[in-house]
Amino acid sequence: LKSIHHANFVHRDFHSGNIFVIAATIWKIGDLGLSQPANIPLLNNEIYGVIPYIAPEIFKGAKFSQASDIYSMGMIMWECTTGCKPFSNIEHNHRLIYNIIDGRRPEITEDTPECLANLIKSCWNPNPKNRPTINKVYETLETLYPLNPRSSEYDRILEEAESKRLELIRLKKLGPEFTEKPHSKAIYTSRSLRSLLPNSSSSINSFNTKQGT
Repeated sequence: LKSIHHANFVHRDFHSGNIFVIAATIWKIGDLGLSQPANIPLLNNEIYGVIPYIAPEIFKGAKFSQASDIYSMGMIMWECTTGCKPFSNIEHNHRLIYNIIDGRRPEITEDTPECLANLIKSCWNPNPKNRPTINKVYETLETLYPLNPRSSEYDRILEEAESKRLELIRLKKLGPEFTEKPHSKAIYTSRSLRSLLPNSSSSINSFNTKQGT
C-alpha cells in the first residue's frame, strides 16, 4: 500500500482477499483493477467492494481516497490480530452499512498490544482527515514489529501480548471454538453495493429514527 500511495494512487478495493502471501515476510497486494490516480476525479464513483472494509464516508457519497484505503488497512490489521473476519456473524446488508456510518467497529481484543490497538483505532477514525498517512502506519508498525527484532522492548511487547492471549483462551474469551458462528450472508468477495446504499442523508436519518437511535 505504501508503494501505491507513494505513486499517488488509491486502491479502492483493499481487503484481505486481495493480499497474497509470497513468503513469510513478503505480502503483495493484488486486484488493482479499480485503482485510480488520487488526483483524478472519477466520473463514476461506483461502490464495489466488501462492506466491512469500506470507510463510512464512502457510503455517504464521498470519493475513494488514500484515507479510505487506510481505513481498510485498519480493518486488515484487526483481522491479523484476531484471526477473524470483521462482522462475520451478521448479514452484510444495508443495516451493517448504517451501523458502520454510525460508528460501529469490531471489538479490539485485550491481547492486542496497546500501540497497535491505538493505530487500528486511528485508522478507523470517522473523519478521514484524522487518519494516519501510510507513512505513519508504516513507521508505527516498523517500531512495533522491526524487520530485525533485537530489542528487549520488542520481546516484552510480544511476551505480554502472548500472555494475555493465553489467559483469554483459558477463560474461553478467545479462540476459534468460542467465536460466533459465521452468518451465511456475510460476503467477503467484492460486489457492487449500489442497491444497498442510502440515496441521501435524509434516508440515513429516517433509518436511525426507525431504529430508535
